Formats: sequence, C-alpha cells, structure tokens
Amino acid sequence: MADDAPASALRVDLLTREYPPEVYGGAGVHVAELARALRPLADVRVQCFGAPRDEPGVTAHPEPATLEGANAALRTLGVDLSMAAATAGTDLVHSHTWYANVAGVLAARLHGVPHVVTAHSLEPLRPWKAEQLGGGYAVSSWAEHQAMTTADAVVAVSAGMRADILRSYPEVDPARVHVVHNGIDAADWRRDDSDAAREHVRTLGMDPDRPSVVFVGRITRQKGLPHLLRAAAALPPEVQLVLCAGAPDTPEIAAEVDGLTAELAQQRDGVVRIDRMLPRAELCQVLSLATVFVCPSVYEPLGIVNLEAMACGTAVVGTATGGIPEVVDDGRTGWLVPIEQVDDGTGAPVDPERFAADLAAVLTEATSDPAEARRRGEAGRERAVAEFSWDAIGERTLEVYRSVLGG
Repeated sequence: MADDAPASALRVDLLTREYPPEVYGGAGVHVAELARALRPLADVRVQCFGAPRDEPGVTAHPEPATLEGANAALRTLGVDLSMAAATAGTDLVHSHTWYANVAGVLAARLHGVPHVVTAHSLEPLRPWKAEQLGGGYAVSSWAEHQAMTTADAVVAVSAGMRADILRSYPEVDPARVHVVHNGIDAADWRRDDSDAAREHVRTLGMDPDRPSVVFVGRITRQKGLPHLLRAAAALPPEVQLVLCAGAPDTPEIAAEVDGLTAELAQQRDGVVRIDRMLPRAELCQVLSLATVFVCPSVYEPLGIVNLEAMACGTAVVGTATGGIPEVVDDGRTGWLVPIEQVDDGTGAPVDPERFAADLAAVLTEATSDPAEARRRGEAGRERAVAEFSWDAIGERTLEVYRSVLGG
C-alpha cells in the first residue's frame, strides 16, 4: 500500500507513459496531479514508463531489451505487458493515452477488474502522427480503439472531447462517457511579476517592458504554431512574440517552424525563441509578465497550459475549437479566435490565410489594451481557482470509479 493511502482503501493503478520527472505534455501533468488528489481517497499506485522513480507507490517500466531498435509502437506494447503484470491485486486500472491503453485492456482481463480510460486526445483526430510513427500509427490507433470500445468507463477532459469520442467511436455507449475536466493547482501556479522575475526573464531574451504574446507548447501539428508565426508578421511592431517551443514531433515540422521563425525574425525584432522546457517557477514568471498567452491550436481537448496561464493571472487568446471555449470565457477571461475547420480529421483551417489574419487581429486588439488584458487575466485567475481545482477533480474521478465498481 502507498505510504499515505487510507487503511483498507480502494486500490487504483494509474497507467501512464509520462510521470515526473519524465513529463513532456499535458497528460503527464494530469496524471501527476490526479495521483496527488486521489491519494487521500484511495491506495494509488502509478505504473509508468522510463527510468526508476524514488516516489513511494510508483513503479517504472523500461522498454524490453529484446525490442531494442524495433518500431516505437512495438516497444510501447512491450512496456504495456510489464505494466499489466504489475497491477496484480488492484481493484481498478485507469489508463492514460494510447501508450498505456493496452496495459489497461490486458490488466482488466487478466485480473478481472474494471478499466477506466481518460482520453487526452484521439488518434483518429491526429492523422499527422503518421508522419511521426509511420506504421506505428496504425498500431496506436488499434490500441486506442481497443481501449475505448471495451473500457467500463471513459473520461473525457471536456464536453468537446466527449463529442469527439462519440463521433470517432460511435459504438461506445454514451452513458459510459463522463466529463471530468483537467485541473490546475493554483498554489503552485500563481502570478510572479516581481522585480526579480522581471530581471530573470531578461536573461531569457524577453523584455518585460514591452507588450508580449507568449506561446508554450510542443512543436506538433495540433498546436498550430505555423499559423501563429504567419499571424505574427501582422502584429504591431512593439509587440514581442515569445515562443517556449520544443520537442518537435518530426524533423519536417521542426524544419517548418525553424524556417518560419527565421523568416519572421528577418521581418521584425522581438522574436524570442526558448527551445527548452522551463521549470515551473521560470514559466510562471514568463506567463505572468506576458500581456497575453496564445493557444493557436487546431486540436485541443482542453489545454492545461491555458489553465496555467490563467492561474498566473494572464489573459488567454485561444482558438474557438475543442475544449478551449470551456476554459477561455470569451470577453471575460480572454478572447476566442473563430476557425472553420476541414472535416478530414486534421483540424486544419479551411482558409489558413483567413485564420492567420483573424488570429493577428485578435492578438492586436488584446495587446493594444494592456489594462483590459490585465482585467481579463485577473478574472481568469479567479475562474481557475473556483472551477478547476484538483481536489474537486479527484472527487469527481472517484465517483466514476464507484460507478463501475457498483459502489
């Protein structure tokens, strides 16, 4: 039993690829915070990929040596076998992303326990991953299909995601799909616009005395970074664009973003590129000193990073797609940018030039009135604290567990 679990507690195994310190996206943040929120309520064990962890109740599973050099999707399935075996004795397994879905499917059958899946994204809506995974994309799609169609319950991180699940997997019973939003720890994510913070962001290349638009995210098709870079050419000359962008999915998308960034830097100054993952304290400083945070995603089930910006008291400019409108209250905590999207699963804008122009217009409006941006940022902090606490999300998740356990 985990050290801080209640006596005679329900045992829950969280199955995930990412877990601190090996976190590169929102799913890893979600699992870490969910585990922390659930520990006072249940005996939580975490089964994750990667190097050994020191945290009690957390077991890491390396890739099998016999699969060294094999397709990445096959190496993933090798880890899943180890994870499924390690869940013996659990009452319920809860898998996150396709990387861990097969571990959940196998554990449920092997041990006769319920399987809950949280959908952080959907493979049918990310067809560009074929660029990254090759034939492995067919394997990842199969893995997700198995989990979605056989799970006892599916958790969607937004109502928009729930609609996507039911559209992508029409055989799933709508009664089994529950909405539990992502959350934010507002004690960890808070505004820091101190003099020390102002001096520190200068060392990163950001001028805290200029209006600025900040982007934070992986370099992947869904994040819409190329659209932002094209839009930025039309921003007022005094506005900085600060890009905290790394971990490209493919060499092709990396080359495209590098080329567009270099082209933009030739046209204007104030283009700042930070290509490493910033520690939370530094990221809080960058977000706090931004005029606005921008989320130009063409696919975003919810977007924890939007909550992080809001918790730092920064207004968000986001695309009106997926779960973003459930987080960004247009006119109150930020601005939404309209988008008409093709229906081929890519989420690409029907008219990319129009989307870039609309994005530029909204960003120009937002950065031209810092007082209004600050007002919306303060409202965003209030909303993040009131509506997206991890304690509430832990309780709601436990309700989903009880629904499949009959208790």
